Amino acid sequence: MAETRTIATPHGDARLVAHRARSAAATVLLSHGAGNGIDTPDLEALAEVLPRNGFTVLLLEQPWKVAGRKVATPPATLDAGLRAAAATLRGRAPLVVGGRSAGARSAARSALEVGAVGCLALAFPLHPPGRPEKTRVQELIGARVPTLVIQGDRDTMGRPEEFPAGIDLCPVPGADHSFRVPKRGSITQTEALAIIVEATLEWLVRDVSGPRP
Repeated sequence: MAETRTIATPHGDARLVAHRARSAAATVLLSHGAGNGIDTPDLEALAEVLPRNGFTVLLLEQPWKVAGRKVATPPATLDAGLRAAAATLRGRAPLVVGGRSAGARSAARSALEVGAVGCLALAFPLHPPGRPEKTRVQELIGARVPTLVIQGDRDTMGRPEEFPAGIDLCPVPGADHSFRVPKRGSITQTEALAIIVEATLEWLVRDVSGPRP
């Protein structure tokens, strides 16, 4: 059963929803994007499956969302919320930070500062739609910890082939920025979510926690 608690941040109260593993190899702290909360299918799928495989998942709902606002506050406030959440976890299992879209950017910017051992970037917004010259690749590279990008190959904010060589990247066939796939596409929505979960688990074991018995 998920545990929910409120944490204070410099920009108001945030909410942490914990889905705990019995014996966690790592804690995965994930935040949401600029338009939705933590109830997106990809975050929910990770929160359901990862704990059964030895990884605790904490979903961070940023203060702007807790307060009922429609639009996210500036990027620096998201980083402050992530830092506040991470500060409550020090001294426990190794920490992986991540999130989807704006949450992925915040995780990449904050990974080193919060002492994370990995960064999970779901639907990383490499650039605004139709503006590839406005690249945010330096944010991603700046994480400087093992990083996995999971990206839909129809994402208007950065298709897999737009990312530089050398980035650990898992494409999701037919998926858009929300990881939605066409009804008559090459894979079903269930299969798209399974790709996200399986890629994350493989990466956590290989690059973050090491092999589990």
